[in-house]
Amino acid sequence: MEHFPKELSSVNRAVIKAMLWLNGLAHIIIGVALAASVLMFTWLFWLEVGEAASAHNLIHGFFHSLGTLMLLWTISALITAEIRYLQETKLEIETFIEVAMIVMVRKLIVLPVQDATPSVDEVFMWVGAALLLGILFVLIRWVQRFNDQAACVKKA
Repeated sequence: MEHFPKELSSVNRAVIKAMLWLNGLAHIIIGVALAASVLMFTWLFWLEVGEAASAHNLIHGFFHSLGTLMLLWTISALITAEIRYLQETKLEIETFIEVAMIVMVRKLIVLPVQDATPSVDEVFMWVGAALLLGILFVLIRWVQRFNDQAACVKKA
């Protein structure tokens, strides 16, 4: 706190305390919103299954409902990240890369059943993005494993 005058140290502590309290409140809101989204996506999944069965278009409905399950998987990964944060462990970058990969895979799953036929460029863009995220994920895991091994050797 060298950059604050001593006279403002009590104000500084009060502001930090208020910000910590607001951050905690924000994470409670995020947690409730994520829980609500689990219920909503589960409900949407069953609605899509019902619509597909009643329309006798199971393939189209299957792809749509699979896309909804991918969204549910995304929410699950975000809930895991939020739990880790609330337990005061560090957030892992893999969680966010996983979420991005799921979004890419979801898009590739629903491309064939969307209203407008996707262009070849659009398909290549989504496949390329998913591939790059997959490579990034593998590289991060490899670096972490390498760092873990280096830390073990250093301790020995």
